[in-house]
Amino acid sequence: MSDDSLPAVRELRLVVTAADYDAALHFYRDVLGLPERAAFSSDGGRVSILEAGRATLEITDPNHAAFIDDVEVGRRVAGHIRVAFQVDDSTATTAKLAAAGAEVVAEPTRTPWNSLNARLEAPGALQLTLFTELGDGGDAGDAGDGS
Repeated sequence: MSDDSLPAVRELRLVVTAADYDAALHFYRDVLGLPERAAFSSDGGRVSILEAGRATLEITDPNHAAFIDDVEVGRRVAGHIRVAFQVDDSTATTAKLAAAGAEVVAEPTRTPWNSLNARLEAPGALQLTLFTELGDGGDAGDAGDGS
């Protein structure tokens, strides 16, 4: 018997297949600072599960995705998946990730939803938004990354 007051989904896990596993693991675990919850191996393969705080799934239509890209970068650049991390200091974190090999697509920019957002191309072929909430600037949805 299930408890209907509990959500059916308990965890969101974004699974990234990275051609250079070691570089991607180093970048996300050691540089970005996502703690490793578990690691497993199979014949010739490895996986690490990294904690990333609270997870949300942001669904956007193409027009709003283009708007977010325009605000953060100035042009449409993201594919159909982009990963957004809320960090305490998007400027410092952008510099730290760039020094570790991420390509900065756009430096931190103040958004209409009152956050400071940067865009990077990162290991694992992921485009990242780093966002720092700047305080109460009105409600533009839940997230500082444009939802």
